[in-house]
Amino acid sequence: MIRVLLADDEAMIRSALAALLRLEDDIDVVAECADGLQAVALAEKLQPDICLLDLEMPGLDGVEVAERLNRSVATRCVVVTRHARPGVLRRALASGVAGFLPKSRDADEVAEVIRRVAAGARYVDPEVAADALSDERSPLTDRELDVLRAGRRGETTGQVAKALSLAPGTVRNHISAVLAKLHVATRQQAVLMAEERGWI
Repeated sequence: MIRVLLADDEAMIRSALAALLRLEDDIDVVAECADGLQAVALAEKLQPDICLLDLEMPGLDGVEVAERLNRSVATRCVVVTRHARPGVLRRALASGVAGFLPKSRDADEVAEVIRRVAAGARYVDPEVAADALSDERSPLTDRELDVLRAGRRGETTGQVAKALSLAPGTVRNHISAVLAKLHVATRQQAVLMAEERGWI
């Protein structure tokens, strides 16, 4: 039996997918949750075989959850998203995610991906993979992307600095470099561009 934790902040989608997966003879949905922090806590407690994670959740996104779990739990993570952008795929694979697919897939396809990943394989949706090969790469450094990610919800420079254990002046320097590289005037414009291109 493949034990699955399902995390998605959209209650209707989460409950419908859980119900459909429970119809499979070899899959047991052992927990459902609505945000990334709860997903980490439940996964560390229950040790599921697979964590099926929505990309966009409050607290921590699906990739951030996978990064944390890869350090603490012997579980494999599959990320599902409505916006399967190539940059997000690269970030997910770099974090150790074992599966990546769009939410447009049927429940039986999701179940098959769960089986493949539980058996030790990796799975990336073919359309997303093809797009990733042709997509432009981010001109920003990993640290610059971290600064944008930490401030994507309008956090102050001080809050970003504290979250990343950096000095506020260092954060300001990173933001100045980002604005120059992306040719935009504000941090909000930089965040929007990075989100649209799947860099964060």
